[in-house]
Amino acid sequence: MAQSLSNVLVHFIFSTKDRFAFLADAEARRRMHAYLARIFTEEDCPAIQVGGTADHVHVLCSLSRNHSISEVMRKAKANSSSWAKSLGGMLSKFSWQGGYGAFSIHFSQLEQVKTYIRNQQEHHRLRTFQEEFLEFLREYEVPFDERYIWS
Repeated sequence: MAQSLSNVLVHFIFSTKDRFAFLADAEARRRMHAYLARIFTEEDCPAIQVGGTADHVHVLCSLSRNHSISEVMRKAKANSSSWAKSLGGMLSKFSWQGGYGAFSIHFSQLEQVKTYIRNQQEHHRLRTFQEEFLEFLREYEVPFDERYIWS
């Protein structure tokens, strides 16, 4: 085959350090989501949907054929953290938690996941970030030790 083609859809979930509500302000949250979308797109991982709440983010993207998941996440977190700190105020101490979740999405689930990410504010009126993340790990049968997830 002369050309390499792919459409690997990935749903990333990651939180602020200690799940601190750095993104409580709706405008700061909107700007962070837009900035993250730009970073993912620049890393050849076009962002399809970005959303979240005051303490965590969801990014749905098409994964690059040329970059690893860990490389994309390292750049997204480092660049967005530096950018947030440059805004000053409460964000001057902004930091992401070290880990993240990356979950594969079948193309048939695209609209469902986009809607899920868009509705994070409503969703988290019923469930905490921790409950949500553990549910993803169980649903995707990811082995984990809860002692090491939240630190």
